[in-house]
Amino acid sequence: MKKVFLLFSFLSIAAFTVKAQDTVKTTPDAPLVIYGSVDTYYKYDFSDKGSQIPTSFASDHNSVSIGMIDLGLKKKVGKAAFVGELSFGPRGQAQSIPNGPGGDSFHIQNLYVSYDLTDKLNLTGGYMATFVGYEVIAPTGNFNYSTSYLFTNGPFQNPGVKLTYAFSDKVSLMAGVFNDVWNYYSSVKKVNTFGSQLFVSPAKGWTAYLNVATGKQSGTEFDLTTAYQLTDAFKLGLNAATYSAPGDNTGGFSGVALYPQIAVAKTVTLGLRGEYFKTKANSSEVTYAPAPGASVTAVTFTANIKAGPLTFIPEVRFDHGSKAGYIVPATTGTSAYQVGFYNHDGNPSKSAAQVLVAAVYAF
Repeated sequence: MKKVFLLFSFLSIAAFTVKAQDTVKTTPDAPLVIYGSVDTYYKYDFSDKGSQIPTSFASDHNSVSIGMIDLGLKKKVGKAAFVGELSFGPRGQAQSIPNGPGGDSFHIQNLYVSYDLTDKLNLTGGYMATFVGYEVIAPTGNFNYSTSYLFTNGPFQNPGVKLTYAFSDKVSLMAGVFNDVWNYYSSVKKVNTFGSQLFVSPAKGWTAYLNVATGKQSGTEFDLTTAYQLTDAFKLGLNAATYSAPGDNTGGFSGVALYPQIAVAKTVTLGLRGEYFKTKANSSEVTYAPAPGASVTAVTFTANIKAGPLTFIPEVRFDHGSKAGYIVPATTGTSAYQVGFYNHDGNPSKSAAQVLVAAVYAF
């Protein structure tokens, strides 16, 4: 009887093992996920002197213009995953480094692989959207269509390798090493930038990220990004950062941006971005920013009107600087510091204002 029981047990285990193996073999892989967006906009600067506000994207004046098509692919099988994301069009092309504006007709947003070493520890390597800041390149990731000074002057991508450990669903810690200069696909000299991010969720609907990126060539930026969904209708976001230029350079910047948003209907949300941004005394290396030692206050009123996957974004923005000028990248035969804002008569001004309407389709 004992032998019969043992034989039955062995056959049962064998049958279960074969069935489990068949299940593993016949179960299809996780599907390839395709995602992205398409966007277009019209913008008018009230001075009628061309686009003046020197933050990223939406630079055309009095024109129906395109943003970009953003196309992403991602897939995960078992513990391994990859993400690849490309953008085509001016919004992405403007960040196509090292070629810059007018260079590549595309821009790599993300290109990385990852592996779950354990249930709590993940290893990721490649070209990744930065972990620093509140806003991103893709318009679907932002409430406002125009971008902040903090976004424009921070990193866009950080190529490197990072480890992320999830202590729980409320606390995680990331640490990694990245290329020496922000945004480049490959390092200029070596991989010597250190980056870290502490994520905490103190309460339901509240997330906070404490970030640091520091390197000999890239400089050091400390950043706080947090958002709190206080009620079903009201959300409050905050981004604060300070940046110190590399080496003995005393340049850099600091700033803070507040993002209150309120849903007034199921398909309509109103929001405001109020930002204060200041450059340090010797900040010629900072581009698209107020003149050295100057500051700017920017207030942006934005609405998001949803129609399924399509979002209409009307926006009005007012910028006021403490000096009538800002820094733009130097070109051959020109200075890196040039006068920025003008009034309707063509005279230098401390203020600029613009209105735009954008349409963003997400898929």
